Amino acid sequence: MALERRVIVPLIVACALFMQNLDSTALATALPSIAASLHETPVRLHMVITSFMLSLAAFLPVSGWVADRFGARTIFRLAIAIFTLASIACGLTDSFEMLMLARVVQGAGGALMVPVGRLILVRSVAKSELISAMALMGMPALIGPIIGPLLAGVLITFASWRWIFWMNVPIGILGIILVTIFIEDVREPDVKRFDWLGFALSSLGLCGTLFGLDALSTHHTADPVAIAAIITGVVAIIAYVFHARRVDNPILDLRLLKFPTLRVSVTGGSLFRIGVGAVPFLLPLMMQQGFGYTPIESGAITFVSAAGSFGMRTMSKQVLRRFGFRKVMIWNTLIASFFMLACGFFTTDSSRTFMMTIIFLGGVFRSLQFTALNTIAFAEIEGPLMSQATSFSQMMQRLSLTLGVAISAFVLFFVGGEASPMPVHAFSTAFVVIGVLSALSLFSFVRLSEGAGDEIAGRQMVRSRRFDK
Repeated sequence: MALERRVIVPLIVACALFMQNLDSTALATALPSIAASLHETPVRLHMVITSFMLSLAAFLPVSGWVADRFGARTIFRLAIAIFTLASIACGLTDSFEMLMLARVVQGAGGALMVPVGRLILVRSVAKSELISAMALMGMPALIGPIIGPLLAGVLITFASWRWIFWMNVPIGILGIILVTIFIEDVREPDVKRFDWLGFALSSLGLCGTLFGLDALSTHHTADPVAIAAIITGVVAIIAYVFHARRVDNPILDLRLLKFPTLRVSVTGGSLFRIGVGAVPFLLPLMMQQGFGYTPIESGAITFVSAAGSFGMRTMSKQVLRRFGFRKVMIWNTLIASFFMLACGFFTTDSSRTFMMTIIFLGGVFRSLQFTALNTIAFAEIEGPLMSQATSFSQMMQRLSLTLGVAISAFVLFFVGGEASPMPVHAFSTAFVVIGVLSALSLFSFVRLSEGAGDEIAGRQMVRSRRFDK
């Protein structure tokens, strides 16, 4: 049982993360081919991505409550099944409308799948093992955004864009089988009534804000609909904040921010993840539009980031145990942000060895920061608060990652205009902007206490052994 909790459970959860991340990144590369097949324009097909994102935002807040009410294993298994069946429907569709509908259903499955999977993980392992479990879970999940563009290029060239969706099927079936065998159906005995008003306000706020940001970055103009959506979203979020203070069972409990480690993970982590979200978007685009590489060539270069992430994931626990969360997150923020910014110095004359070295090292330090952020969020969270903390953390991650894409797309247009292909200096500016934004998270991490997260890092044990000697 101990082995199952430390190794098998993280890998099962990783199946869900891998499926969703691979699907999302591969689809962006395949949009022109899908548009040609369905006789639509690539610009209109962007709604296929937007529909998934909006569905994800709408259903994310409910994930913690349904896991507590119906059991985490039941909901996780159901979510994988929904995502897998919707993937089959996406691959079979012959119309734009049906594809968008299937993506909405897929987004609902993804909204339940990832946070509930993370909730299962934090409830299944001891806090002293949480760093190792998070690192193990993140290994397969990190591969998705890296190999997505490369795999999409191969599938489009030698098979069909439909296989981008169908490749989820064996992963989903395997995931359902493993969940049934190895994961216990843990649920909370005392579940409060559902916060319908909070659900409506949070969903409207998230959907409105994300839709507006996406529309602005897509249309490159001050689109009235996009601005109205952002204003509506912001007003709904403000209304939700007042609502959450007045009820006992808010669907997203803002009182969780009283825990310093979760607060730092949310505030500083959101700033840092702006860069994490922007890098997988900017790098393939710069390689293809700025340097003239094929999708396969650009994917072969950016793939080295996965190797860096893998290497660091195996050492994250030792690094955090040796230096502690505060010191690691402060210094690693500066290092990881530097390598984001360094991508802005790539030119058409840059050697592939130089670019791959920078991308590899960037993957190393982003991976360490990601493990630290995901782990320290739960350092002070216990019992029934786990589900609330998981939903809240996932919501903020989704917002910051999406904001990273929107900000980088806006910078590209602001600097490069509507030029096609986009000039290289526009990408350079975008990388500098997201590197600086990520580095600003430093001011949040310096507020951590010296001993923050020592229990999950195993530093208390190390200190006691030294004292005994």
